Order: sequence, then C-alpha cells, then structure tokens
Amino acid sequence: MSGEKTEKPTPQKKKKARKEGQIARTPDLGAWVGMLLASFLLPMVIRAMMDRARTLFEKAIDVIENPDAGRMLSLIPDLLPAIGLAVAPLAIGMMLTGIGATAAQGGLNFATKLLKPKLSKLNPFSGLKKILGPHALWEAIKTIVKSGVIGAVLYWSIKDVIPVLMGNGQIPTEVIMEQVVVTVERLIRSAAAAGLVMAAADYAVAKRRTDKQLRMSKQDIKEEHKKTEGDPHVKGAIRAKQMAMARNRMMADVPKADAVIVNPTHYAVALRYDPLKGAPRVVAKGTGTIAQKIRELGTENRVPVIQDVALARTLYKACDIGQEIPPELYAAVATVLAFVMSLKAKGAAAGTHTLPANRRVALPSE
Repeated sequence: MSGEKTEKPTPQKKKKARKEGQIARTPDLGAWVGMLLASFLLPMVIRAMMDRARTLFEKAIDVIENPDAGRMLSLIPDLLPAIGLAVAPLAIGMMLTGIGATAAQGGLNFATKLLKPKLSKLNPFSGLKKILGPHALWEAIKTIVKSGVIGAVLYWSIKDVIPVLMGNGQIPTEVIMEQVVVTVERLIRSAAAAGLVMAAADYAVAKRRTDKQLRMSKQDIKEEHKKTEGDPHVKGAIRAKQMAMARNRMMADVPKADAVIVNPTHYAVALRYDPLKGAPRVVAKGTGTIAQKIRELGTENRVPVIQDVALARTLYKACDIGQEIPPELYAAVATVLAFVMSLKAKGAAAGTHTLPANRRVALPSE
C-alpha cells in the first residue's frame, strides 16, 4: 500500500528533521568520553593544585608567624588564579569533549523549533506511551546493564587495593595513597571504556529508532517531489504558456519577412534577409495549423509565399527560429530571394507563387 512507510527518507526529509532536532544521539557518549579524558587530566590537575597549595602554605606560615591583616588579605589574589589555572585544563578539555561528542553524532545543530511550545507535548497519552513504550523498555535495560557493568568494574578495580588498606599501619601512608590513586585511575578508565561500548550500542538503537521515524511512504515521496520540482500539471501549464508566448512572438515577425517558403500544405518557413546582419534568417516556422497560420499572415501582409516542397522541408529541419541558414542552402535561398525581387519589380509579389523549374537549385540531399 502507498500509505505504508517503507521507503528511506529523502535528503529533503533528513534536512528538515535536522532543523527540527530529530537526530540520532546519545547523551552517554559525551559523558563517558569526558570521564575518560578526566582520568588523564585529573592527576595533572591534582599535582598542579598541590604545587600551588604548597606555595600558599609556605606564605601562610609566614603570615601565621607574623600576623598581619594586610598580608593575610594579600593571599586571596594568589589563591583564586592558582585554583583557576589548575582547573582550567580540565574545564576546557571537558567543554571541547562535549562539543566534539555532539559534532560526531550528526554535527552541531541549533534546533530552535524545539523551543516553541507544542500542545501535543501536553497530551497525557503521548507521555504514557513514552513511559510504557519500547523506548522506556530500552532505557530500563540500559540502566540495569550500566549498573551491572559499573559494579563489576568497581569490584575488579578495588579488590586488589583492599588488602593494602587493611594493612594495619604496616604499609607507609605514601604507598597507600599512591596505590589508591592508581586504583581510582584504573577504575575511571575501565568504567569509561565499558561506558563507551554501551554508548555505541545506545547510539545504534537511537539511530535505528530515528531512521524508522523518518521513513516515508511512496505517496509522501510523490508529494515532496511535487513541492520540490513542481506539480506536473502546473509545469505543463507553464510550459504551454511559454510556448504560446514564443509562438505569438514568432507570428509577430511574419509580416516583416521577405518570403514565406511552403511545401505547400504541411510546412511553412518565413525568411528575412538583412545584408547588414549576415545571411538570411528563419524568423518563423511550423507545421500543420501553425504552417497554415504563417501562410495566412504572409498573404494578409502581402509577403510573397513561394511553393517549394524540398526547400521548405529542408529549411524546417535544418534551422531553428532566429538562426541563419547554413552555407549549403545559400544558393537555393538566394535563387528564391532573387525570384521574389523580380516579382516585386513587376509589382506582383503578393500572393502565392511557384518557383519555375528552370530556376530551382538542387539541394544537398537531392
């Protein structure tokens, strides 16, 4: 059936969907990539903050030994830039990660139509469908799998550090802290790697769901084609009107012609010769009723109508309107124009005439 949405979306449909924000995306991708990046940047941030904190503590000790309100307040301008410079790599990295993750899932797109209020969003049945539908089921499965994977990663990461923490003071604090830091890094990276796998699966499901929503029926494609290319009936009417206008312009040039060559019933070609513009040109041509109209206009305006079956047919096929006649027809057309000039000299050019057989010039095809 033409109403079934079995066809892939057209480029126009996809472009419209992008404008409306209907793009396959998963928010988990940016979150997990950000976590993976944080596992590499966080140690750098912590070391930088520790270095700056050590410097500030040294200054604070001097203030404590020699208490002074002015010197104490002078520590604040040093504190804020120190924290900002330490945190800046992490903040900038996370921001760029979010932008990159969004761009990787269909590019950056500002869908302003999503900001417009829609009454359909207030429909309780639509909301119930989202809660109980396939999308809600997938979200529930995703949450369960995510929790299970993170729990497994957490157990696998910390099972080796538990004996270290339970060492009853036998292990130096520096060793414990180093082990904890390494374990946390491994935990974050393992969780991020597992999360990226789940994000890829979530994106595949979102893309499949979006592609299904964007499917079109054959009737939809026809309607879109009409809007894009124009209704065939309208295009036909426009084309017919354009042809009528061109025909009217052509007919307006017939009274200015020097001769109308006919065959005598099926073809008619009107010629005009201006020595300043080169060879003779075809100003009008036609077959059937158009040929008859050209003959009638020529007769009404006292344009000589010359009967020459072969020449009329050859000119019709060889020349377009406004085009000069080809060189191989110069001799034949020159003979006709010379005959017309002789008729005008006698004052008998008007009407229909037959070119004498002894004045005919053989055509290339003859």
